Amino acid sequence: MFHIEEELKKLPGRPGVYIMHDERDDIIYVGKAISLKNRVRQYFQSSRGKSVKIQQMVERIRRFEYIVTDSELEALVLECNLIKEHRPKYNTMLKDDKSYPFIKVTLGEEFPRVLYSHTMKKDKSKYFGPYTSGGAVKDTIDLIKKLYKLRSCSRNLPRDIGKERPCLYYHIGQCNAPCQGKITREEYRQSINEALDFLNGNHAPILEALENKMQEASENMEFEAAIEYRDLIRSVNQVAQRQKITHEDGEDKDVLALSVDGVDAVVQVFFIRGGKMIGREHFYLRVAPHDTKAAILDSFIKQYYAGTPFVPRELMLETDIEDHEIVEAWLTQKRGQRVYLHVPKKGTKEKLVELAHENAEIVLQRDRERIKREEGRTIGAVREIEKLLGIDCALRMEAFDISNISGFESVGSMIVYEKGKPKRSDYRKFKIKTVQGPDDYAIKEEVL
Repeated sequence: MFHIEEELKKLPGRPGVYIMHDERDDIIYVGKAISLKNRVRQYFQSSRGKSVKIQQMVERIRRFEYIVTDSELEALVLECNLIKEHRPKYNTMLKDDKSYPFIKVTLGEEFPRVLYSHTMKKDKSKYFGPYTSGGAVKDTIDLIKKLYKLRSCSRNLPRDIGKERPCLYYHIGQCNAPCQGKITREEYRQSINEALDFLNGNHAPILEALENKMQEASENMEFEAAIEYRDLIRSVNQVAQRQKITHEDGEDKDVLALSVDGVDAVVQVFFIRGGKMIGREHFYLRVAPHDTKAAILDSFIKQYYAGTPFVPRELMLETDIEDHEIVEAWLTQKRGQRVYLHVPKKGTKEKLVELAHENAEIVLQRDRERIKREEGRTIGAVREIEKLLGIDCALRMEAFDISNISGFESVGSMIVYEKGKPKRSDYRKFKIKTVQGPDDYAIKEEVL
């Protein structure tokens, strides 16, 4: 049973996405939150101020789940992915195909460009994003062009070198004019590598330089220039919020991580399809006290992918498994194409595995608290019974009852409790064979 009031108490004050299910377990609403604890609780508080649609939706909620992210940006992109994948009934205002912008570096060209793109394609270009602010992306692209003096034109280089005069950007010092052969391919590639380094997250040198220029302009009372530098710093900081929910390669992946506590373990699986994270699932395992993470994950992969009809191209693992090569070959045979098992060591892939691990820990911690509360009601009650009866141990309790119809057709029954919980597999019914009439004592003797 899913107790909404109890589950609301477990919500973390972290950014993430929440998913509402109805009585048939269909997804009826997906939303994002800066604080899951605050946002989800609002649905189950007073109905004042809620629209009719939201009130109807809340009445249909039977359970909810959530995925923790590292930032509001990641929550927003994941929300978009999940809505497009599941088309929830009450997300009517979010069912459009809105796309978020990318920064595209055309590495397939001999003199690459840095461009604004609405889509991510499987080509030789490198993509960064998606981002939530198109204005910030454009400002960043302009900034990169100014800093590294990269070309903006669509000329086919090196074929068109020297055919036309250089454009205005060359004359104002914002392009090194590869169209005129004024910079070698190697020198231009060095500038591109520096731009890629910036887009990969190394913002500190640029931010420090911009802040120095802003301070210098302010001291010289060049306030318009200072405001321009300030706005560029804001744009860089906004674009610096890189996220892990969408991948540039557009491949199908599963991300697996686990959390272990004694004999309990939870494996968290993130599903990435077409480069977008579209969902997750967690699985409970009973493990031996000294099992390693590698052994647990190895066993889970073999059991899970033996039964699932789809095998992705890549499995991103928190830790390497014992039978790496054998499992990789088995999954390759099952898929019919090469399957790779990777343990990411850096970058956004590693961060995504860390996020899966964090969600696994949250699930395990949440259920650990539920188990403790249950034990308080069950084991605690057994302790009270032991005290009342003056005995040391009542781990197993059997209760019997007798019934008959006016002294005929007598039957007996037994129910069993172990550690304060009903053990239904041990319940029994008895037909009375040796006793005639309503003699409960004799019937109980036969049953016992």
